[in-house]
Amino acid sequence: MRLRLREFRPRTGPHEHRVVQPWQPLRHTSLRSPEPIGLLFGDHDGLNRLAGLFSFAAYSRHTIVHVPLRDGVPPDEGTGELVDLVLAHRSYGLRPSKWPALRRTLGGPGTPLTVRTDEARTARDAAAWRERGPRSDRRDDLRHTTHARTLVLLGGREVFAEAAMSFAYAAGWGPRQKRVAEGRLAYMTGLPLADAPGGGHPVEVLVCFKPYPPYAHFRRPGERAGLRPPGERASRRRRPAVPPVRPPAPPTP
Repeated sequence: MRLRLREFRPRTGPHEHRVVQPWQPLRHTSLRSPEPIGLLFGDHDGLNRLAGLFSFAAYSRHTIVHVPLRDGVPPDEGTGELVDLVLAHRSYGLRPSKWPALRRTLGGPGTPLTVRTDEARTARDAAAWRERGPRSDRRDDLRHTTHARTLVLLGGREVFAEAAMSFAYAAGWGPRQKRVAEGRLAYMTGLPLADAPGGGHPVEVLVCFKPYPPYAHFRRPGERAGLRPPGERASRRRRPAVPPVRPPAPPTP
């Protein structure tokens, strides 16, 4: 996937940071803080670009990925605080309490940056993550903190790759779900987050596909070309009435 980003190189004391943002905002994507259940709504474009951003974060150990989501179109359902999203490797050492000061240094338009993600590599790393399953200690599970209206996710290469594949699945199959053309959301997948010490209710972010209004513009895959989505039965059409054909008049003697 080809991603257009803007890059910033702010400094805090002797340290230089690399922060990237999407070049264009994800206008129809929103995120509510997990307390303990978060909710992410996205259209095809938003979910697809989040898949690319998570894939980019998986292989960028020295980069902070900042996805501003509060400035988009607010969702018409759901409860909870709307938040932005930050992705960083645990090895980067980002302290969420320091993020507000770092965010204030991101002035100006930034430097244009174009990157490409490797879907095959992302799929391999995601498969390796799923194969290990509960047998590993899962030290690289997605750790989360909500601070200054920002959900900070800290993880490793494979868990970010698994999240990227989840978003790609939601983007590809979300538009095919029933009744989404009426504005109904479709739950597609979830991002499990590591619990805080002490356990309790499982913490996760529910990922849902939801087209943006007006819904008359939305077409499920295949409808625009006059085709039916896979698995959908054809509706019977009445044949137009055909007027009876009169026999030709006999020849005049």
